[in-house]
Order: sequence, then structure tokens, then C-alpha cells
Amino acid sequence: MITKPDKNVVRKKRHTRVRKNLFGTAERPRLNVYRSNKHIYAQLIDDINSKTLASASTVDNDLSLDATGNVEAAQKVGELIAKRAIENGHKNVVFDRGGYLYHGRVKALAEAAREAGLEF
Repeated sequence: MITKPDKNVVRKKRHTRVRKNLFGTAERPRLNVYRSNKHIYAQLIDDINSKTLASASTVDNDLSLDATGNVEAAQKVGELIAKRAIENGHKNVVFDRGGYLYHGRVKALAEAAREAGLEF
């Protein structure tokens, strides 16, 4: 019997393949997105120095959310990561969707970050 590979294994392979070409610097950090069933997380990463410059997630106390695993929550996280990035002086970023399809919560986070002032 042939079984399908786990969705997360396929996502990690896709992420590895995409990450060969994506690289964050101090001037233009990488905006990484991780999505779980309940939460969504975003980080600005400087790959040269291996530092996280800013982060935001649905777990943050700054956000008062009724539900954390939906598109509205992802939009608020996108706005918050953009605000924190601009406060740190980072307006241009490289978007790393983490191997996820550019759809739903990942798309909502990215578009909210763009509207809040990030350029990618």
C-alpha cells in the first residue's frame, strides 16, 4: 500500500528548496512566517548575524484577539510586525512564506504588513 507523505514533510522540503535563494541581511532582513493550527508567528531575521530583529505572533499580549487561528488574527500580526520593523528601522524586507502556499492566513499577514508600510 502506497501512503502519501506527511504534509509537514512536504512543506519542509519546499521551504528548504525556496530558502536556497532567500537570504536576509541587516539592511534587508527576512520576514519569516510560521503557521500552526492555532497560531501564526512572524519574525524578522538577519541571516548573516543569525539574529532575530523583531517578532510578532498571536501569542503576544499586545494583541487582544478573540480567535487566534483565523485570517483576522493574521492581519493583526502582519500590522504588528510591520510596526515593530519600522520602529527598528527596517522598511525593506524579503518575504519568506515558510513553504506554505501564498493563500489564506499567510497572504493576509503579507498584505497587512505591506499596507502598514513594509516593502517586499
